[in-house]
Amino acid sequence: MFDGVSNFSQSTDFTFLFTLIVSVFFLVLVTFLMIYFVVKYNRKRNPVAKNIHHNTTLEILWTAIPLILVLIMFWLGWKDYLKQEAVPENSYVIDVTAKMWVWSFKYPNGKQTDTLYVPVDTDIALNLKSIDVNHAFYVPKFRIKKDVYPNQNRKMWFNSSELGSFDLACAEYCGLNHSYMYNKVVVMPKEEFYSWVDSEHKYPVKKEFAEQNSESSRN
Repeated sequence: MFDGVSNFSQSTDFTFLFTLIVSVFFLVLVTFLMIYFVVKYNRKRNPVAKNIHHNTTLEILWTAIPLILVLIMFWLGWKDYLKQEAVPENSYVIDVTAKMWVWSFKYPNGKQTDTLYVPVDTDIALNLKSIDVNHAFYVPKFRIKKDVYPNQNRKMWFNSSELGSFDLACAEYCGLNHSYMYNKVVVMPKEEFYSWVDSEHKYPVKKEFAEQNSESSRN
């Protein structure tokens, strides 16, 4: 947690952390109260059952507090969702095609790869489509995921501030070889990316990126 490298990482992790803390707190509280009441009101201590009358204040509290917490969780998720849906106008646009069981990436100049290469510190917009069944574009380190459906054009965007090679997977079961629908997102220095994308080279020139791609292929 809090080790993501995109513009959505921090807010997404905070939402998960808040939800986790609230869930653990109530798990501990409810478990403690269950044990406490089992001990306090067992048959040996209370051989004759007694009716417990309502407590208006307590009933209001155990209704209002969970309601407020759930609304906070909803608001945290909703504001991040709106941010993820608002693709910046000047984004660098890449077309993404999903099919059983590979990803294909097409750049504005027509260049195509099966690994996604992007420049660092740049808004990247992805046009997502599937030509067969449902898929899901998922990059854990970026905290982004988008379902990809046949006959639908879907959009998402991100901005990564860190160079490196990051896992890309399909997060929707799409058939026999679903687990093989796995690749990389390679974040490159801007000048190197634009030099590469306009060249005839299939992969980036720098040694470290070539090695990362080679290692990914072997795995």
